[in-house]
Amino acid sequence: MSENEIAKIVVDSAFKIHSTLGPGLFESVYETVVEYELTTEYGLHVRRQIPIPVIWKNIKLEMGFRSDLIVESKVKVELKAIDKLAPVHFKQVLTHLRLTNLKLGLLINFDEALIKDGLRRVVNGL
Repeated sequence: MSENEIAKIVVDSAFKIHSTLGPGLFESVYETVVEYELTTEYGLHVRRQIPIPVIWKNIKLEMGFRSDLIVESKVKVELKAIDKLAPVHFKQVLTHLRLTNLKLGLLINFDEALIKDGLRRVVNGL
């Protein structure tokens, strides 16, 4: 399955979850529900809260960075439940993509009135 096929499933799931639950819940709730939807309904392999180390001069530094979800070892999904996405959120996803050698990230803010306004693709050489 390609990155784009996985992304379509994730986006479709986000639409379904947002239209049912709406905005206003904690990020951890959306993370749990997205993971459940992707694994149960679609049979996808999802890893949650994966540590992302920084490698500097062949030294692995555990810096406390975590990826919300990594789907099928191909797509990073960063979930937010905040008033508005800021430029730093895009930079965060791009940096995580570079550190993990992944090509595609999805930044999803569930606190928007319309989920389409909270969806962003972040690409690392795709």
